Amino acid sequence: MRSVCVIGLGLIGGSVLRAAAAAGYQVFGTAASAADRAAAEADGFTVVSTVDEAVIHAAERDSLIVLAVPLTAAPDVLTVVHRFAAKTRLTDVMSVKGPIAEAVRRYAPEARYVGGHPMAGKAESGWAAGDAKLFEGAAWVVAADEGTDAIAWAEVATLALDCGAYVVPAGEGDHDAAVARISHLPHVLAAVLAAVGTDGGPMAMALAAGSFADGTRVAGSDPALVKAMCEGNRDALLDAVDDALGRLGAARGSLASTGALGATLETGYRARRAWEAGREQAPEPLTSVDLTAPEAMELLRSLGILGGRVTSLDGMTAVGEYADWPI
Repeated sequence: MRSVCVIGLGLIGGSVLRAAAAAGYQVFGTAASAADRAAAEADGFTVVSTVDEAVIHAAERDSLIVLAVPLTAAPDVLTVVHRFAAKTRLTDVMSVKGPIAEAVRRYAPEARYVGGHPMAGKAESGWAAGDAKLFEGAAWVVAADEGTDAIAWAEVATLALDCGAYVVPAGEGDHDAAVARISHLPHVLAAVLAAVGTDGGPMAMALAAGSFADGTRVAGSDPALVKAMCEGNRDALLDAVDDALGRLGAARGSLASTGALGATLETGYRARRAWEAGREQAPEPLTSVDLTAPEAMELLRSLGILGGRVTSLDGMTAVGEYADWPI
């Protein structure tokens, strides 16, 4: 196994370090937070003090480097990667793919980069929130854009699978449009809902129960991390916000004119039930993609667009399955 260097030891990076170690990888890392470094070291992991030191060690060991830092910190880290490990194998676990891919092209253009995004998390942050089992049964996007190095793609996909996830191949733009709707917009709506609830005063807070708690859970996330995530996906998030505002406007208009909310609630009910049914269904027959074929990345993207996933790798063959989402 290639060793793994994780730069950033918060919730996701710390969980990657733990999960990779549990899977048998040699791992080491660093973090900007001295508290996170000290906590990871106290838990028995090899931790170095600076990004420079981590990247130099990664170059010496031919490690796979995993970026787990906020998008705003990426240029500085990538500059160090280019200085000390220009041709390294590189991935990330950030929640937007287009902007980080562009940063890699600008600051570390020789790196063998394959974007990644595990769809797992908690409202809590920092090393203490991490969990070796965080990714079990979760989707882990592995970018499959045209020109992606197939061998590097296989290594990143293998890491995701070894951490307990299944792999969803996706293009940068398709990923960013999708997560704007199912991840970034929910953070914005949760923030709005929390503020509206609080504006109701002490009685509203005293009566708040399950629906308020569920709807505002992610509003408890670190605002700085959410800000970087959402603003980094601005264009796709604007489209999702416009869609949500249109639906809220229609609901308000109907409520004001006729007192009815049936159409809005029925549409939401059917959408939620479709999601639940899709998650519970048995997968469709297996399919495979030869990663050495010229059209491999296109076939992988097609699998992801149709809601499919890669569940294993047999050498340079990705074995996957389709899902029949009832939408």
